[in-house]
Amino acid sequence: MTDQSTICAISTSPGIGAIAVVRLSGSTAIEITDKVFVSKKAGKQLADQPANTIHFGQISSRNEIIDEVIVALFRAPHSFTGEDVVEISCHGSTFIQQKILEVLIENGTRPALPGEFTQRAFLNGKMDLSQAEAVADVIASSNAAAHRLAMNQMRGGFSREIGELRDKLLHFTAMIELELDFAEEEVEFADRSQLRALTEKIESLLRKLKDSFQLGNAIKNGIPVAIVGETNVGKSTLLNALLNEEKAIVSDIHGTTRDVIEDVVNLHGTAFRFFDTAGIRETTDTIETMGIERTYSKLEQASVVLLVVDLQNPWPVVFERINNIRSRLNINQQLIIVGNKMDLGIYETMQQLESMEISDQEKLVFIAAKQKKNIPQLIEYLAHCVNIESVGQEDVIVTNARHFAILKNAHEAILRVLTGLDSGITGDFLAQDIRECLHYLGEITGEITTHEVLGHIFKNFCIGK
Repeated sequence: MTDQSTICAISTSPGIGAIAVVRLSGSTAIEITDKVFVSKKAGKQLADQPANTIHFGQISSRNEIIDEVIVALFRAPHSFTGEDVVEISCHGSTFIQQKILEVLIENGTRPALPGEFTQRAFLNGKMDLSQAEAVADVIASSNAAAHRLAMNQMRGGFSREIGELRDKLLHFTAMIELELDFAEEEVEFADRSQLRALTEKIESLLRKLKDSFQLGNAIKNGIPVAIVGETNVGKSTLLNALLNEEKAIVSDIHGTTRDVIEDVVNLHGTAFRFFDTAGIRETTDTIETMGIERTYSKLEQASVVLLVVDLQNPWPVVFERINNIRSRLNINQQLIIVGNKMDLGIYETMQQLESMEISDQEKLVFIAAKQKKNIPQLIEYLAHCVNIESVGQEDVIVTNARHFAILKNAHEAILRVLTGLDSGITGDFLAQDIRECLHYLGEITGEITTHEVLGHIFKNFCIGK
């Protein structure tokens, strides 16, 4: 899988800026840069300079100065990729960036593929595969919560968790396979009670990691929040208030919203993906009926449900609607009951809501969506539903769909080990299931991988990283 050629790419964002960085990596990176770089200090060659130093000079081609630059040197193996690396900081003109790339390619480099710098870091042992994937997540993070999880993974939090599981399983696999060599003597090297205790612990950890994907994926892509309720209760007005823009059409006509309107907003460092849905009511309109079906679909997908009720409506009607939505939620979904139009006066419905018994998974808030009254309190409740601050620095939350799929397979394999221990199957069958679990865990960190897997992972990286 290793390519020994020297690669180059622009590592800063595309477009015009104050500065840009052109990165080279490979065994001839310094030698090639020396061909086009002229130091301000006469006779100074980059090849003679120590690692981790910077140098001021000019990039030239055919006696024409392209730009004044600063060159940073990093020597193998103490660099991001584990190879010799040169980073050229130039002015941010797109012409200058492309011209420097052309000159470097003319002198022996080739353009880097998407993610090739990080891929080389993985292949050269500077990071494992899960850490390499976290690099892309750090770059793509658009809120504090996603950034926090990606940084924890990039620092090796997930890798350590997986590594500890593999080490413990490897020990027992070796003991069981040693038993197979002495099958005729009926010697037992692997204590079955200890193996069972370890297997139960690993099963619990794998289940915890697998189950954390729901939260991790939501944080990474935005917490899904469904805004539901009857027609004309103020759902679209609430969406506009939360987004602070006129995203949804607001009208007194019943059934104005017939499809799902979606948008993402960053609240307290966490991204929330809001779905304004069609009002729930009995209707003969075919299009509106389709919209209501989509409402129930989004209801099932949501982590948080904002049930908007009109405080002017009679209490029995509101109570029936609340119970209808409650019956459709699972134990992992949070419900916030939003009493709207509180600005129009105090009603019996408001008093009944205040006295209503609510569970730990529910919140109640009164707002006036048009006037944006109590919207900050609602936002606080939304932030509390996620409560990313409760996740410790060392807690591992799975955010990667590839990892989730592999963890599911590993969990199934370890469950088969537990079943085998209960039924007293022979060591060769136990060893097979343990080896299968080890294989899946190795796929996460890259100890077991293929060229196709690496190609699929790194093709989604940006060029220059």
